[in-house]
Amino acid sequence: MATLDDVRRLAAELPGSEERAMTGGAAWFVRRKLFAWECHPWPSIPADMRAIIAAELVVGVKVADRLDALALVDMAPDVFLRTTTAWSEPKVAFRMALIDPEHLAELVTEAWRVQAPKYLRRQYDERER
Repeated sequence: MATLDDVRRLAAELPGSEERAMTGGAAWFVRRKLFAWECHPWPSIPADMRAIIAAELVVGVKVADRLDALALVDMAPDVFLRTTTAWSEPKVAFRMALIDPEHLAELVTEAWRVQAPKYLRRQYDERER
C-alpha cells in the first residue's frame, strides 16, 4: 500500500519541489505551483467522495487536461475518484491503498511536469538520460 512517505520520496527527487504543511494536510509545490496534495474531506466535496476521503488516504494531483482525468477515472473507477471539487481543475484524486507504486510515480512526476517551468523540466530530463 502506498503512503504519503512514498509521495514525499518521489517529490523530493523532482527539481524545485518543496513540501508544505497545509490546513488539509501535506502538499507539494514547484515554483509556488501546487502539483500534489493530501485530500481533506471539505464540505464542498460531494458527500459520497467526502466519505471516502474521510475514511482513507486520498491524494490529488494536477493533470494536463480534464480529459486525462476522465480517462483515469474510466480506466480504474475503484482507484480514481470521479470528482472532488471544480476548483483548480484539471486534477484527479486517487485512493492510495489501491494505487500501483509505478502508477503513483508516474502520476506524481507528470503532475510536477504540468506545473514545472521549462528549465526545471529540461534539468530533470537531462538527469534521467
